[in-house]
Amino acid sequence: MKTAYAGCPPYITKDGSEIRELMHPARHGNRAQSLAEARVPPGGRTLLHRHSRTEELYHVTAGAGLMTLGEAVFPIAVGDTVLIPPGTPHRVEAGPDAVLSILCCCSPAYAHEDTELLERAEA
Repeated sequence: MKTAYAGCPPYITKDGSEIRELMHPARHGNRAQSLAEARVPPGGRTLLHRHSRTEELYHVTAGAGLMTLGEAVFPIAVGDTVLIPPGTPHRVEAGPDAVLSILCCCSPAYAHEDTELLERAEA
């Protein structure tokens, strides 16, 4: 199975990031995981959230920013990979100068119903 970037339309997840599902069981026939590209605009951030079942790996491919992972807050940049264990609160914030682009690998595959928001969007 192969997918093409152009054939993966973006959508907004519950945490507010723009996502392209590059490979997901609901669309592509794989079984145990999903791979997506998340994009956060300059100065933007996702909402603090957690997944009760899903383990995630974030790999930064463009831009830089801050990662909140549980109680820790630390800088992330191109080439960094972060492990997000199930149940761990997390969010990312893009730096002011460029889009933050992250490859997100989820096992089991990403599901809206496994996303628990821990803060509300600002009005």
